[in-house]
Amino acid sequence: MSEASIVVQPPRGTGGRRVTIHGQIVGLAYSDRDLAEILRRAGIEESVAEDMVAGDSQMIEWRGGRAHHYKAA
Repeated sequence: MSEASIVVQPPRGTGGRRVTIHGQIVGLAYSDRDLAEILRRAGIEESVAEDMVAGDSQMIEWRGGRAHHYKAA
């Protein structure tokens, strides 16, 4: 089981990926910019959130599909 507290779920059929933090749904991201904004709204400082997304932080687990890819296959 993953230690990541932030999980980006597989792309949905309509595009976008559901984001959970500690199992709680916090938003739907259609881009890395959306993901950083969701993390910011969850209380993570903006620059830290952007660095986490851009730097492939181990705190973020990408499930199904490639990391940073938001369109359904």
